[in-house]
Amino acid sequence: MKYMMTYDLMESARNTNQWLGATARAFASYPAMSWGANPAMDWLKAWGEVTERSFARMVVKPDWNIPVQTSHDGTDMVVTTETVVERPFGDLVRFRVGSRPDRTRRVLLVAPMSGHYATLLRKTVISLLPDCDVYITDWHNARDIPVSAGKFDIEDYTLYLVDFMRELGSDIHVIAVCQPVPLTLAATAYLAEQDPDAQPKSLTLIGGPVDPEANHTEVTDFGRTVTMGQLEETMIQRVGFKYAGVGRMVYPGLLQLASFISMNAETHANSFRDEIIRVAKGEASEHDRHNNFYDEYLAVMDMTSEFYLSTVERIFKGREIARNEFIVDGHKVDFSKITTVAVKIVEGEEDDISAPGQCLAALDLLTGLPNDKKAAHLEPGAGHYGIFAGGSWRNNIRPLVLEFIDANSDSPKRKSAKVVKLK
Repeated sequence: MKYMMTYDLMESARNTNQWLGATARAFASYPAMSWGANPAMDWLKAWGEVTERSFARMVVKPDWNIPVQTSHDGTDMVVTTETVVERPFGDLVRFRVGSRPDRTRRVLLVAPMSGHYATLLRKTVISLLPDCDVYITDWHNARDIPVSAGKFDIEDYTLYLVDFMRELGSDIHVIAVCQPVPLTLAATAYLAEQDPDAQPKSLTLIGGPVDPEANHTEVTDFGRTVTMGQLEETMIQRVGFKYAGVGRMVYPGLLQLASFISMNAETHANSFRDEIIRVAKGEASEHDRHNNFYDEYLAVMDMTSEFYLSTVERIFKGREIARNEFIVDGHKVDFSKITTVAVKIVEGEEDDISAPGQCLAALDLLTGLPNDKKAAHLEPGAGHYGIFAGGSWRNNIRPLVLEFIDANSDSPKRKSAKVVKLK
């Protein structure tokens, strides 16, 4: 599988399906097709429209598209993004709300690098913006990064987080979602030993695999049953000639998407069938529920092969975080060194990705942290997505997180974040 040909073949298949959808839509839209009553043309046009849009989204990075915020005097304030730190594999980005004064709460959202873009946390950002200054890790698509930029594995990811936290200063509150939870914990432990003054005020860890063996899911079962050799042979490909990262070894986003869809194939098939019916009947719209969800869900990014393989080998198989044996840049981090950073765990009762207990295991590692600095919340009936972006997040979890942030803030003099470009 580790050939450009297989990568280009997969991209060609995607491109062909997009073209077939566009062709069907255009053909059924000819005025001549309306000369006689033929409902088959309406169905063909609807199929083509849904198919073209779906396959086109797979190679497009979604826009943040943050709604305008309204000030206390009714003035509309446009939300823009500003790159605070620029790096080859990911940037630290700030959301600026017009000319609004800085908020007391400063939050760093650590977005997952697990197949989707950081825009997966768009709703999380929107929900926090009225009350916080929000920063986020905006990871880049590996297919667009030249081979000359070097490797990027979980140690590099951790060091990126260390640099981002140092840049923002100690009056930052970090919220990590899903995949980066164990690495965010490791970055904090690294700072606790190397640069204690740069530690954040609090960590909120949401649904992440600190100890994958604490409660098995399909994800953990897959990690235990396949060998690293099998993964490397079946999942890793070289980026084709179409992109700037030509020749880079990656776990392709399209292959990841196939895995995502296969986990709930019947649900996705029914969703697309229903959308085609709505389009044929003229009941669909540009921003209906289906399009809003799938425009984000289908937009996938490649991961570097070393990041994917090291995650499986060291986080899931070796359980280096859970065993407090994680090494970063030759230094063994020690979670017991975290003694001042308040830590809150958030899990969903129905989470089938990071099941309850996997994230909670972080508290057992923090033997040097007083109990009054530890907190945990299990959201009843919530699945994986709901604990950071759905109704459970908005109505129940978000208020608890803001309360936790306030309880662990002392409002020191803030460091002014400046635009820095690191090559």
